[in-house]
Amino acid sequence: MTLPSLTQILEAQALLYRFMPPTPQYSWPLINERLGTEAWIKHENHTPVGAFKLRGALVYVDWLKKAQPSLEGVVAATRGNHGQGVGMAARLLGLKAVIVVPQGNSIEKNRAMIAQGVELVEHGHDFQESLEFARTLAAQRGFAMVDSFHERLVMGTATYALELFEAAPPLDAVYVPIGLGSSICGVAAARNALGLSTQIVGVVAAESPSYSLSFQQHKVVEAPSLTLIADGLACRTPNPSAMVAIWENINHIVEISEAEIAEAMRALYQDTHNLAEGAGAAGLGGALKESSLLRDKRIGIVLTGGNVDAPVFAKVLAGDLRH
Repeated sequence: MTLPSLTQILEAQALLYRFMPPTPQYSWPLINERLGTEAWIKHENHTPVGAFKLRGALVYVDWLKKAQPSLEGVVAATRGNHGQGVGMAARLLGLKAVIVVPQGNSIEKNRAMIAQGVELVEHGHDFQESLEFARTLAAQRGFAMVDSFHERLVMGTATYALELFEAAPPLDAVYVPIGLGSSICGVAAARNALGLSTQIVGVVAAESPSYSLSFQQHKVVEAPSLTLIADGLACRTPNPSAMVAIWENINHIVEISEAEIAEAMRALYQDTHNLAEGAGAAGLGGALKESSLLRDKRIGIVLTGGNVDAPVFAKVLAGDLRH
């Protein structure tokens, strides 16, 4: 895929700032002490939906509405953050939203989506079944499908990277969690648009290694997705367009264990008192794993979201990863 230009990112930013302010980026002394280097954390857990997903959803839904003036609504499949973003974007832009989640989905995330005014539909035993049903629903109702990876999503996510690069001192590297790829592709777009030499490092769950394997083998590789603590990183089949951008722009990918993800979640709470869901903490987890390589460097870390269920977070704080 062709990554968005600076002009496109700035246009997306102008739209977003009608509805939300920039999120902060802070360098926390205790995190720096833990890493042994200067780190700047981009707090996407501070958006109105607690995750970066709102940015892409607003840009995507706004584009759909302009392209289809008679459009009445949108449909998406999600486990949580994408659905919250799409739900809020649809509400702000005057459209209906139907969100399909797997059976047994997080009660807290379901409540958050319903609060945005969405019609919540539980269908399927996993995300893939929910996605297929969502596509059927969209066709039946004449609504537009809001996919989980799209160039308009990348345009939106690139706005947080632009904020980070412009507000923080020059960064040697940025650690970015990879779910389906819109976030890391947005970081690459902003880095390229600004002509920076910052390295981009992807972070995946070792229990969901499809993007890491695909990066290593330079072909799309499916792999079981068994992570329990980081559902935002759970991907069995990488998006081919995302992989092209990743091959062309990413320095390397780090795999981190469930225990390392939990350690990063605890570190963020203990050192900054910020909540991070498993996927949201993965950037710090990757940096901690590579901390011996980061001496005398300045890095960025993207905290992509903080929407962790209370029972899960209680177990993480207690050091109990049994489910």
